[in-house]
Amino acid sequence: MSSKLEQEAAHQTNGVVLPIVAVPVDSLASPDQQQLMEPSEFLEPDREGVEVVVLDSQANAKGVREEDALLENGSQSNESDDTSTDQGPEPASPLKETSFSIGLQVLFPFLLAGFGTVAAGMVLDIVQHWDVFKNVTEVFILVPALLGLKGNLEMTLASRLSTAANIGHIDAPKELWRMIMGNMALIQVQATVVGFLASIAAVIFGWIPDGHFSIGHAILLCASSVATAFIASLVLGMVMIGVIIGSRKIGINPDNVATPIAASLGDLITLALLSGISWGLYIELEDKAYVNPLVCAFFIALLPLWIIIAKRNPVTREVLYSGWEPVIIAMAISSVGGLILDKTVSDPNFAGIAVFTPVINGVGGNLVAVQASRISTYLHMNGIPGESSEMALRKCPTPCSTFFSSDVNSRSARVLFLLVVPGHLVFLYTISSMQGGHTTLTLIFVVFYMTAALLQVLILLYIANWMVHWMWGRGLDPDNFSIPYLTALGDLLGTGLLALSFHVLWLIGDRDTDVGD
Repeated sequence: MSSKLEQEAAHQTNGVVLPIVAVPVDSLASPDQQQLMEPSEFLEPDREGVEVVVLDSQANAKGVREEDALLENGSQSNESDDTSTDQGPEPASPLKETSFSIGLQVLFPFLLAGFGTVAAGMVLDIVQHWDVFKNVTEVFILVPALLGLKGNLEMTLASRLSTAANIGHIDAPKELWRMIMGNMALIQVQATVVGFLASIAAVIFGWIPDGHFSIGHAILLCASSVATAFIASLVLGMVMIGVIIGSRKIGINPDNVATPIAASLGDLITLALLSGISWGLYIELEDKAYVNPLVCAFFIALLPLWIIIAKRNPVTREVLYSGWEPVIIAMAISSVGGLILDKTVSDPNFAGIAVFTPVINGVGGNLVAVQASRISTYLHMNGIPGESSEMALRKCPTPCSTFFSSDVNSRSARVLFLLVVPGHLVFLYTISSMQGGHTTLTLIFVVFYMTAALLQVLILLYIANWMVHWMWGRGLDPDNFSIPYLTALGDLLGTGLLALSFHVLWLIGDRDTDVGD
C-alpha cells in the first residue's frame, strides 16, 4: 500500500493524470524497474494481481494551471531576452520606451513642475519683504528644508506607488485602499517629525553665526514648520494618489509624470502655507503667546494615531522603522542650503536670488527624481533588493556608461539632461515677463545661470545612477532611500552654484539690480 501512495505522489508531481499500476514490492527492487506500465499492458486480460487506480486530483489541475501561467510569463519576459543575447547578460528593460516617448511623457509634467517652481519663486520674492521674514530670518533656513522635505516625502510616495502600479500591486481595490491608508499615515508621521527637527535645525543654524536666541521665535518656527509639513502632506498625498491612479488607467507610465507633479505642487503649496502660517502666528506672538505652543502640541499629539495606521500595512511598517535616516539627513543637507539662502537673500549684491533659487533647485530635483524612480522600477521588475545579479553588483559607473550606453536608463538620462536648457529658458522668460527677481536678464547672466543648472543636473544624474544601484545591491529599496538624498543634494548644489554665479557676476560688474519692496 505504501508503494501505491509513493507512485501516486510521483504522478501528482508530474502535473498529469495517468492510470497507476500497483505491482508487487519486490518488482521495484531496482531503480531501473521503477517505471509505470503502459495502459496497454495492464488492460490485457491475462494479467493477474493488477489494480488500476485513476487519479483525479485538484492539486494536479492547479499544478497544470500554475505551470501554464509560469510558461506564459516566462515567454513574455524572454521575448526581449532572446533578441538581445548577443549584447551581453544584462536583461532587457521591461519598459518598452524610446527616447521620443520618454521625452513626450516627461515634457508636460516637467513644464508644469517648472512653472510651479517659478510660482514658488515669485511667492518667495514677495514674502521676503514681510515682517516675519525680516524679523525672524531663520524662516529662510526653513524654506529649502521644508521644500526639500515635501519633495522627499511626496516624491518617495510617488515613487513607491509608481513602482507598485507598474508591477500590478494596486490593481485590486482592496490592495489599493490598504496602500493608500498606509502611505498617507506614513507621510503624516514623517512630515510631523521631520518638520519639528527642521525647526530645531533652523534655530541652531540661526543661533550659531549671531549668538542670539529667542524662545518666542523658536516656538514660532516649530509651530510654523510642523503645521506646514502636516497640511501640505495631507493635500499633496491625496493629489499624488489621484495622479498615479489616473496615469495607470490611461496607460501612461506613472514614473514619468508623478514625481514632477509632486515636486511642482509641493514647492508652491508648501511655500504658500509656510508664509501664511508663519505670518499669522507672528501676529499672535505678542498678544496671544499661547497660540504657538498649542499649535505645535496639537499636531504632535496626532502622531500615535498615524503610527498605529501605518504599522498595519507591511510595506509602510518597514519604512516606518527604517525610513528615517534618509529624510533626516536630507533635511540637514537642505538646511545648509537654507543657511546659504539666509545669508545671501538680504545682500544687495545677490538681489534676485530668492526668485531663482526655488526654480533651479526644483528643476534639478524633479529631473533626478524621475531618473531615480525609473531606475528603481527597472530593478524591481527584474528582481528584489539585495539579490546577487549583474545589475545589483554594478560598480561605480563611469560618465560614459551613465549617459552614452544603449540601455533604457542611459537613454532617459540623456533625454532628461537635454530638457535642462530649453526648460530653464522658458522659466527665465516667464520670470522676466512677470518682472520678478528685481534683476535684468543679460546674456552673460543667462550663460552663468545655464552653466550652474547644467552642472547641477549632470552631477545629480550621475550620482543617481550610482546611488540607486549601490543601495539596491545592499538590500535597500531605492524608492524609500535614494530620492531624499538626491533632492537634498539638488537643493545644496543648486543654491551653492547659484550663489557662486551671482558672486562672480557681481565681481565682473554684470549685476544690474533694482531692489524694491
